[in-house]
Amino acid sequence: MTERVNTSRKPKALIILSSARHFPVSAPAGHVISTGVFLVELAQVLKEFENSHEFTLCTPDGALPQLDINGLSLPFLATSGMTIAAAANMFAPKSFARRHPDLVSRRSAELALARRHLGALPLSEILPNTDPEAAALFDEVLASFSALPQKDYLSAQTVVERHRDPGDPFSIGEFEFIHFPGGHAPVVDFKDSPWLGEIINTAYEENVLLSLICHAPIAMTSARWRVDSGGNPIDYPNHPFRGAKITTVPKFGELVALATNYPKLPGKKTRLPYYVDEALKEAGYDVRLSLNPAAIRVEWEPHLKLLTGNGPQSIDVQTRRLRSILSKREFCIVAHNIEINADGELCAFSGCHPPMGNARPPRRP
Repeated sequence: MTERVNTSRKPKALIILSSARHFPVSAPAGHVISTGVFLVELAQVLKEFENSHEFTLCTPDGALPQLDINGLSLPFLATSGMTIAAAANMFAPKSFARRHPDLVSRRSAELALARRHLGALPLSEILPNTDPEAAALFDEVLASFSALPQKDYLSAQTVVERHRDPGDPFSIGEFEFIHFPGGHAPVVDFKDSPWLGEIINTAYEENVLLSLICHAPIAMTSARWRVDSGGNPIDYPNHPFRGAKITTVPKFGELVALATNYPKLPGKKTRLPYYVDEALKEAGYDVRLSLNPAAIRVEWEPHLKLLTGNGPQSIDVQTRRLRSILSKREFCIVAHNIEINADGELCAFSGCHPPMGNARPPRRP
């Protein structure tokens, strides 16, 4: 197969977002909840890499993603202090923003990043239990995004087809990493998706790092699927990720949110059709959870290039880890067929080559 080389001046990153706008609940039956992407689980990655990387945007079906207004609630931006911030916001919501100008500034900066990189986007509906301070921003935020031109979002199918087209310079192997942000939306269109499965497995074959956070690790259930040259799904139960250590939002944390936070339907017991941690366990993963659902947890599987975080509280740590891993990879050397990074450790990336500008290693046949 002919090697394709990235001639761009910047390395590339693929951002895969959910385009789901509602997610169903199992109780009360027949109800759906407006949802979208949690910006906080993406913005720090955009901030960290916007000057060094070129971003390509993707959703499973190529439709525009939707921002979740609930993800703009200030306690989510407190990251490591999320538990304390959430409690303080609950007891004194009107004064919380005034007492935390740092979080207000961070939110403004993250919205600016989103406008710059994501283009025109819709906003999820205000729910009965949406944080009132975030809800008050709805009209302003919606107007600011509505005034923007739309960005191009590739579908997962298009990503795969372009990668396979020998006449197209596009290649999954040209991405240094793929990041999947969360929010509840991924529970709708990331689970058991053959086209996402083909991207995930191809990323492994091409030595591309995968980064997923919060609900987004549900995409790893898709790893058991490939897509043949005719576009037909193929069951792939012995995929390389099976048994990998992975973290995500825990069921008990989800149940707390369903009882007390924005997803709860007033006066009704609210439950989801499935829970991400349980689905990942059923799919054969070694799911690692913390007793405190708001504690920071990031799992890294170096032989699989798989990085996962358990929620918005972990995004800063996960982004720093992502940068650190990629920096070590950049300075890898090959000595006697043993790959060693700049710290003198065995390289985590099978197939990593010495620095070659922006050139990539040869694609596997």
